[in-house]
Amino acid sequence: MPELPEVETIRRGLAPLLTGKRILKVDLRRPDLRFPFPRDFAQRLKGQTILSVSRRAKYLLLALSGGDTLLCHLGMTGNFRLADPVPVSPGPHDHVIFHLERDGLAGRDRHASAPALIYRDPRRFGFMEVFCDEGACSRLSGLGPEPLGNGFSVALLVERFACRRGPVKTALLDQKLVAGLGNIYVCEALFRAAIHPATPANQLVEKNRSGVFAPDPRLDRLVGAIRQVLEEALAAGGSTLNDFRNVAGDGGYFQHRFAVYGREGEPCPKAECTGVVERIVQSARSSFCCPRCQSL
Repeated sequence: MPELPEVETIRRGLAPLLTGKRILKVDLRRPDLRFPFPRDFAQRLKGQTILSVSRRAKYLLLALSGGDTLLCHLGMTGNFRLADPVPVSPGPHDHVIFHLERDGLAGRDRHASAPALIYRDPRRFGFMEVFCDEGACSRLSGLGPEPLGNGFSVALLVERFACRRGPVKTALLDQKLVAGLGNIYVCEALFRAAIHPATPANQLVEKNRSGVFAPDPRLDRLVGAIRQVLEEALAAGGSTLNDFRNVAGDGGYFQHRFAVYGREGEPCPKAECTGVVERIVQSARSSFCCPRCQSL
């Protein structure tokens, strides 16, 4: 599933292409993706101009001139591409086609050979919704701070971890605690911080004699590692394991720099370590770690 770096990579690719573009019409080539499209989805978007393209957690948000916002989640295999002109025969997995107004033309000519934004999703785990009030959007309500934003800090994790006995890996995947983190980058950050994924979250918080909670030194390392791994992944255009492609159709290459994710049975990448990367299952997800560098 695309995580924060992949979704942000797509956002950066879409923003200059879509900002200021008017949606002429929307073709829905099936009634649903992961969920059914809203009944008035295509009609509601028709004629609106895209004002901006932003991201919240793993959601893409297109602000529209009529006051609506189009929310898109890519699921496991969703991606966007700009087609100019629109293909005569869209592919079997091209499920949504947003026909866009062409710049520099007037009147009826603006509809001729117009470009299109095409949403492709082979496994159809993505979904789209439209809302006019962010406060009433259930997808966005309750999300935690962005891990690259000012709201994400050691102090925040001290507060959130103090009473959590569950594994730190599971806690970091809770979107209400911090928004946008996913399995790959949490595994990589925990390795860099030398924390085992099964470590109880509250063990990363200490209580002094006055009863005040304070961070264990590992928590400082963890916050820095999360920021570092996400920034490096963004610079690399994300990670392509199977299906991820950016708007230009290119894959990311951060997967070539994975230290532990997907490397079960391989030697620990740290030169001084003789450990072997192992895989454990947590909440039905695979976690990868070096049991020597990240001892419990």
